[in-house]
Amino acid sequence: MMTGPHPSRRMQKKTMASSQDNERDAAPGQLPLEFDHRPSTSRDDLVVSDPLSAAIGIIDIWPDWPSPIVILAGPTGAGKTHLSNIWKERTGAVQVSASAHDSDTLSHASAGPVLIEDIDRRGFDETLLFHLINTVRQHNSTMMITTRIWPAAWPVQLPDLISRLRAATIVEIGEPDDGLLGQVIEKLFADRQIVVDPKVVSYLVQRMERSLDAAQTIVGRMDQLALARRGKINRTLAAKVLAELESTGYNTELS
Repeated sequence: MMTGPHPSRRMQKKTMASSQDNERDAAPGQLPLEFDHRPSTSRDDLVVSDPLSAAIGIIDIWPDWPSPIVILAGPTGAGKTHLSNIWKERTGAVQVSASAHDSDTLSHASAGPVLIEDIDRRGFDETLLFHLINTVRQHNSTMMITTRIWPAAWPVQLPDLISRLRAATIVEIGEPDDGLLGQVIEKLFADRQIVVDPKVVSYLVQRMERSLDAAQTIVGRMDQLALARRGKINRTLAAKVLAELESTGYNTELS
C-alpha cells in the first residue's frame, strides 16, 4: 500500500495500456470507457480488523477446524463474500446450492470442500441440507456457509437438521468500524495507484453507508469522475459522489 505523497494523482508506467491512455484523452465531462477493475483480493491483501479477526482466524487454521461446518454470520456488506472467496481459492472448494433441484451438491461434497453463499436469501431444502452436512462429515471434508441471519433464526423444522446446525461452528462478522472502513478505502485507492489524502478518507468514513461494498462503489465512482473531468480526488469530489449515491442508491449487490 502506498503511504507517501506523490507529485501526480496517478503513477505513470511505461507499460500502461493504450486503453488507459484513451481514458485520459477523453474530453472533460465525458465519462471514460468502462474497464473492469479488479482490486487485489488475496489473503495477503486482506485488511485485518477486529470485526473480521475471528473470520480471518478460522480461515487461517483450515483444515484444523473445531467442526467440519463453519457458518459465517454477519450483516450485509460486512465482507462475507470476500472472506468466503479467499477460503474457496485456498481450499479449492466448490460453490454449491442447498436447493432441491441441485442434483450435484452431494457429489461435490463427497469429493472435497464446499461453499454455500447467502443461504438465508437463496433458501434451502431442509432434507438436502441435512444430507449435505452428513456427507461432509462422512468424508472428513469441510463446508462453509455464509448468512446474514444466525442459524437459530432459520425456519428449520427438521429436528435432525436443527441438531446438526447446533453442532456447527458459528463465526460472527461485525459491522465495519471506522478503522476498517478507512483502511479499506485507502487500499482500494492504492489498488488503482492513487494516493488519497487522509482527510478525504476521514470525510468519507464519517458519512458513507457502513459496508465494504459501499466503499468499493464510492472509490470506483470517484476514480471514474476524476478521470472524466481530469480532476483531483478531493473532498469536493467525495461530497458529490456521496450525494449522488444517497439519491440514487449504491447500485451494487451487497452480501
